Amino acid sequence: MIRFTRRDLLRMIGIGVTAFAAGGAEPPREPPLLTRRIPSSDESLPVIGLGTWQTFDVGDSPAERAPLEEVLRAFVELGGTLVDSSPMYGNAEAVLGDLVDKRGLRPRLFIATKVWTSGKEAGVAQMKESMRLLRADPIDLMQIHNLIDVQTHLETLKKWKNEGHVRYTGVTHYTASRHDDVARIMASQPIDFIQINYSAGEREAERRLLPMALERGVAVIANRPFVGGEIFRQLRSRPLPPWAAEIDCGSWAQLLLKFVISHPAITCAIPATSKVTHLRDNMKAGAGRLPDEKLRARIAAEAS
Repeated sequence: MIRFTRRDLLRMIGIGVTAFAAGGAEPPREPPLLTRRIPSSDESLPVIGLGTWQTFDVGDSPAERAPLEEVLRAFVELGGTLVDSSPMYGNAEAVLGDLVDKRGLRPRLFIATKVWTSGKEAGVAQMKESMRLLRADPIDLMQIHNLIDVQTHLETLKKWKNEGHVRYTGVTHYTASRHDDVARIMASQPIDFIQINYSAGEREAERRLLPMALERGVAVIANRPFVGGEIFRQLRSRPLPPWAAEIDCGSWAQLLLKFVISHPAITCAIPATSKVTHLRDNMKAGAGRLPDEKLRARIAAEAS
């Protein structure tokens, strides 16, 4: 069976990098990214961030790291700030920390990572190691990964926030089966962020979590905006609808991301990529017009 990659999809719908003459016209500047305010502060974040799951879990060789360095460079150049990682992601924290340090990007980034272990002392040790690997003290956002030993780590994070080691705290999960647990934590704990799965293909968060986040003033990071990439296999044979141009979309990726960030509760979506062409495509979703309810319904219908 023939399988199409996202690169194939981009090629088929005519997305590419514009070539400029050797005499050298400057490429047009991209419009600024839309931003959303973190409800617990006056700080704002661009609506498109960068995930590192799988993509940044590489070795030490220049051949493996060079594409990621270019992704980070372009991400910052285009106005991105939030990069999300975790100890669960293999070498991702170490690679991210090395590349950020090499490029001198730390002042321009909002670094989010997670604690992914059980027990107070193990959690403290893991978070200290994340700080070392990421070269970040404070860490902008420390999250409890998949709600592991959540009550224990919440107590530690309250203390760390008071001491200035972390700026914001949160919890994460990637499946709708744990949304009720996330809701209980939002209702009872003074967290700043939740990170949950939300996309045109996974809309369960609309029922309870997103309205609750708006009501309680909790920022929301959307993971799995492409349903783990599965959605591209579903859309591979379909041309981009003409109405996508009404919201300044030139690719399926942009259309799907605009669905996510057009929900008023969403602070930032974090697609992951190791390819700078995909990164540039994703970032375009963070500018221009957003879909209204009618167009959101049409996008969801395409993804269903």
